[in-house]
Amino acid sequence: MRILVTGGAGFIGSNIVDEYLRRGHDVAVLDDLSTGKPDNLNKSAEFHEASILEGVKVRKLLESGKFNVINHHAAQIDVRKSVENPVYDANTNIIGTLNLLAAAKENGVKKVIFASSGGTIYGECPKKAPSESAKGSPVSPYGIAKYTIEFYMKFYSRIFGLKFTSLRYGNVYGPRQDPYGEAGVVAIFSQRILAGEEVNIYGNGEQTRDYVYVGDVVTANALALEKGDDQIINIGTSRKTSVNGLFKCLAEIGGYGKKPVYREPRAGELQNSFLAVGKAKRVLGWKPETSLEKGLEKTFSFFKGKYTGRKK
Repeated sequence: MRILVTGGAGFIGSNIVDEYLRRGHDVAVLDDLSTGKPDNLNKSAEFHEASILEGVKVRKLLESGKFNVINHHAAQIDVRKSVENPVYDANTNIIGTLNLLAAAKENGVKKVIFASSGGTIYGECPKKAPSESAKGSPVSPYGIAKYTIEFYMKFYSRIFGLKFTSLRYGNVYGPRQDPYGEAGVVAIFSQRILAGEEVNIYGNGEQTRDYVYVGDVVTANALALEKGDDQIINIGTSRKTSVNGLFKCLAEIGGYGKKPVYREPRAGELQNSFLAVGKAKRVLGWKPETSLEKGLEKTFSFFKGKYTGRKK
């Protein structure tokens, strides 16, 4: 299968590229390297450095590429940045995606797999993990954009026959996550613990998230190549973990004895978020295989290797 992965130099996208190649697919990457890393690029994948906002370049790539599937992970990913600058977020995440969908429709692409966001689309989830039938209630521009894109994909499928699978992720963590941005608390905590620096927690630390390991997310993206047409599917663990609990686990793994430093809560941040994942099992044959404890150990080991290598 001929596959284009947008954002394929990023954290999740690059892991997906590796798996698609391992499964014998022909893979190309589209990434402007604004947040993606050249070190993440798989040398067996052809690379095109461009933004999804560059409509002419996107169209020319799809005209010549003869792609069967687009896996779309290129995005502005920072919720807090979307709160500070909603126009920038919408331009990247909505207009950029429309450039891609228009070019896909014109050039024979059969399906788009989309990285959506269960963690922001559903809004507050204090008691029951929401299923895909729950009404969206995003409270950030980032979540609004992801939700909006799903409606556009339904339109392109209904009118033009461009199939899609939208995977609504929980909080994805794992190797290659960026510890220097504002997103990715596991990576940020791991890096600070390894450096012996103070760990900041915003708010009281009792806010909860559904942390899902990147290896399990990659498996869902592989299954979606053949399954889940025109479906919206949650990808998480149905388990809530507080930031305090996450810190405690990582501190134990890293032998870190300092207490966290509590800061003022951040605007636009949810208090509780987790996902029901029964549909993923029914439609994709998928379930999370990696426990939080094992996933955190793998992730911390990855960052320890990078940190140790840098100190030599």
